[in-house]
Amino acid sequence: MPRLLPGTSPETCLYALTDDNLSLGRPVLEVAQALLDSGIKILQYREKDKKAGLMLKECLALREMTRAAGACFIVNDHVDIAILCEADGVHVGQDDLPVPAVRRLVGPDMIIGLSTHSPEQAKAAIAAGADYIGVGPIYATKTKKDVCAPVTLDYLDWVVANIQLPFVAIGGIKRHNIGEVTRHGARCCALVSELVGAPDIQARVAEVRKAMC
Repeated sequence: MPRLLPGTSPETCLYALTDDNLSLGRPVLEVAQALLDSGIKILQYREKDKKAGLMLKECLALREMTRAAGACFIVNDHVDIAILCEADGVHVGQDDLPVPAVRRLVGPDMIIGLSTHSPEQAKAAIAAGADYIGVGPIYATKTKKDVCAPVTLDYLDWVVANIQLPFVAIGGIKRHNIGEVTRHGARCCALVSELVGAPDIQARVAEVRKAMC
């Protein structure tokens, strides 16, 4: 029986990712606090252009902030930092360390998420022991430099019909299209620029939640 991703529920929920490059010059800790204050219960630290020492410092602070807020804290890519800051989970991509290798490093209790872009990858993720999968990019996105072509709602439909593992829809999801994503069966949606790039993050989260209905 796969474990649930903390912060998820039978209702729709939001999975927020950090990105300093999109945060209007605001420090990641300030942005994260605004997200947590808005009720975000799943926060992923995804910073691609920082030195390891700074990432660890920020993640140690974010671990305390998320713990105080009762939120799940995920670290993107950096398994070592996830271990050192005692994150709830780590999220890896298809070209990162394979899930079995990550499991050997993090032990049995840490959540492991894996990005997938096709039915074959989703099936392989289950076989490898991932705790949840990322499904996307649903739409075109510019928040990642090495992103693949959009998988469209067709792949989301396939996952909803065929995969029992918890999953997070991601990629180009914004206020104007998140309702379409949830109507296709997604119950957890990941957003980056739409949230961290908003002048008023708490107001934006409220707007996105309303659009999910």
